[in-house]
Amino acid sequence: MAPDFFHYRRMRLAFFSPNHPPLFSDDAPPSFLVTMSMAAAAAAAAPAVAARASKTSIYSQETRSPLSNPNLRFPTRPSFPKYPSFSRCAPEPLFLSTSPRAAVAASSPEPLFLSTSPRAAVAASSPSPTTFHGPCYVLGDNIDTDQIIPAEHLTLVPSKPDEHRKLGSFALSGLPSAAYTVPFVPSGAASTPFPVVIAGANFGCGSSREHAPVALGAAGVLAVVAEHYARIFFRNSVSTGEMFPLESEETGIWKECTTGDIVTVDLDGIRLINHTTGKEYRLKPIGDVGPVIEAGGIFAYARKTGMIASASTA
Repeated sequence: MAPDFFHYRRMRLAFFSPNHPPLFSDDAPPSFLVTMSMAAAAAAAAPAVAARASKTSIYSQETRSPLSNPNLRFPTRPSFPKYPSFSRCAPEPLFLSTSPRAAVAASSPEPLFLSTSPRAAVAASSPSPTTFHGPCYVLGDNIDTDQIIPAEHLTLVPSKPDEHRKLGSFALSGLPSAAYTVPFVPSGAASTPFPVVIAGANFGCGSSREHAPVALGAAGVLAVVAEHYARIFFRNSVSTGEMFPLESEETGIWKECTTGDIVTVDLDGIRLINHTTGKEYRLKPIGDVGPVIEAGGIFAYARKTGMIASASTA
């Protein structure tokens, strides 16, 4: 008859020295002894059986590591082709940048974009690419993208020069005529006489149409000074490079300015000067997006900095 399991509670482990005190006392509770491994019990009961078990046990040295078993075959690490360079992955831009930063690009070894906008002439008349001077157009708070460019004009394709000019002629055509008696773009014209727009809070809110900053840039706007912008409008302004979306440090500037006031936007001095009223206002730094806008947009900046190959070398 096989010995009862609880018989082992009165046994001493054979692999201890005879002079070693017993591992468990005779009065140890059964609940404690149940935790003793069966392998230890087998070693105490039958050393011969334990010797045979040591050759086949899953805990033996021969089978402890699956990698030591010659009968096992593991797949090798798959090989992948070398990751292609960014210049081969990046798609070509689907539009021609018409940013007024054409004057900046003209000093580069190769032209970064083709300017077809009247904004280029306005930028060339400025003292420097970081200073914009001229009459301003004043707007209030919450000017949305439907007022900047109505939805019926979204069928125009900015990459086509003729349609790009048409977008400029429709810029800010959604403004209520009762509140804004001076048209932003004169009737029959394709550009505006106001290179600087001064607005209140939440400029560019509403739908996320990229045509909104493009229309302002196509009309000849070089910079917009607002208290703050809708996030997507600000991002679209940077990615297209159409104009500088600047934020003022002070609130209520649009209430102290009047459409037609002669102003200067100084990016280096981070200030707006109203020569008509003689007042000066601090602006927030444009930050790291400044070079992107100055280059004419994200694709032109990537080519200028060598992130992607230029059209002549691709």
